[in-house]
Amino acid sequence: MAIAEYPLHNLLPARARLGEGPIWDDVNQLLYWVDIYNYRVHRFDPATRENTHFDVGDTVGAIALTHTNQILLAQRHWLSFLDLETREVTRITAIEEDLAPNRLNDGKCDAAGRFWFGSMSANKEAASLYCYTPSGHLKQIETGLTISNGLGWSPDNQTFYLTDSPTGHIYAYDFDLESGQIEHQRVLINLSEEDFSPDGLTVDQEGCLWSVMWDGWCVVRFDPDGQEMGRIQLPVQRPTCCTFGGEEMMQLFVTSASVGLSEEEIQKSFFSGDLFGLETDVVGLPSRRFGDDETAKKLTVN
Repeated sequence: MAIAEYPLHNLLPARARLGEGPIWDDVNQLLYWVDIYNYRVHRFDPATRENTHFDVGDTVGAIALTHTNQILLAQRHWLSFLDLETREVTRITAIEEDLAPNRLNDGKCDAAGRFWFGSMSANKEAASLYCYTPSGHLKQIETGLTISNGLGWSPDNQTFYLTDSPTGHIYAYDFDLESGQIEHQRVLINLSEEDFSPDGLTVDQEGCLWSVMWDGWCVVRFDPDGQEMGRIQLPVQRPTCCTFGGEEMMQLFVTSASVGLSEEEIQKSFFSGDLFGLETDVVGLPSRRFGDDETAKKLTVN
């Protein structure tokens, strides 16, 4: 099946302001995603199309599943836990509280159960990338970013990917799973000449990257060497992030945003903020959980 022929479905007319951060719960076959500016974590059941939301009291840029009834949140200036039964939010640790223009943004867990997340800033190169381990260790990993976005790992866990949206760059780093170290930054994909910006991304079992293009009306698939393989057009101007899910991990879920669009743009992009699903012919990598591996609690970021 050619990439342009993947069937596309509008799964949920959510009309989110800034839908983001989808992660797949493979145990319960549910999709979690966030609406950053409406301060909500959503839980969507593709089988029934039922959607439930949890109000978390402030911006929530990214989430991670755990092995309990809690979800790890990256909020404005802190990490928190959301209890899915009581709906209570408990703050864990503060991050960049002294940088008022900043807030925490995209994040994901690696195969060792560490939570990697970044910040975004209105000031150039004033954002950072962080890693938080199940043992409670927090470390600043990378600096000099503006909007830390689009994280992912290769199937063999030897390469880490990081997007800095305003630069149009998707970087690759050498990655050591045991230590959690990254090194040898290089530009894998350069989109700086485009009139759109790379946002969230995910990786499939073939090692290909699926990057969602803010203001680009599309998702683009790149091979492991960073060469474009094809574009999937979407009915929204501002798609934001994607992840694979479904029983066979072959459905690509895509979130989108309506924030910042003019009335004229909204008329052209009527379904902005909705949740979409693409039926693909490739298998995606699973969403990792915080504390995913029993050895993760013994690992720290040196």
